[in-house]
Amino acid sequence: MGFCKWVDCYPLLLYQNQSMGDLIIKDLMINEQINAREVRLLGENGEQLGIVPLAQALEQAKEQGKDLVNINPNAKPSVCKIMDYGKYKFIVQKREKEAKKKQKVAEVKDMKLSINIEEHDMLFKVKAVQKFLRAGDKVRVFIKVHGRMANFAHFGIDNMNKFYEMVKDDANMDQAPLLSGSMITMVLSPKTTK
Repeated sequence: MGFCKWVDCYPLLLYQNQSMGDLIIKDLMINEQINAREVRLLGENGEQLGIVPLAQALEQAKEQGKDLVNINPNAKPSVCKIMDYGKYKFIVQKREKEAKKKQKVAEVKDMKLSINIEEHDMLFKVKAVQKFLRAGDKVRVFIKVHGRMANFAHFGIDNMNKFYEMVKDDANMDQAPLLSGSMITMVLSPKTTK
């Protein structure tokens, strides 16, 4: 892989923002902001034009009606490319916007049941959970077991299994009903459609 291929690769001008997790444009020095004596100059299509003084590189960019962009300031000498910087920024921002649109962040929703839940209440909660699952979210279904109800926890597990049977067309069971302390929990995830 040659030098031109590496430099001509536009995504390398992006970096991962560790705190935010999304792609952003690196602050690149352009035209008069560049402070090197001489630069390794690349044409608009990535062809090497050699090592030239900064003034000559700026002149060539101005003649073509383009910008001189310092794409690798850490190299010796700095690597600069002739390009339409405004158009480049527009394309990168458009790509980022499209990537954000396609990105779906799955949330974990909670649904509380009770050991002695009535049929109508169960159906109401099933509809809500189906709505969450169809939106692509995971659902944690739980029952809090209080006091003497701990003796009847098996009824809660039965209710959880009955609940899953009602939503199984839309859900996969990631975690089967499990009694842990004073909580019975079950985790459901949306079914992937292929």
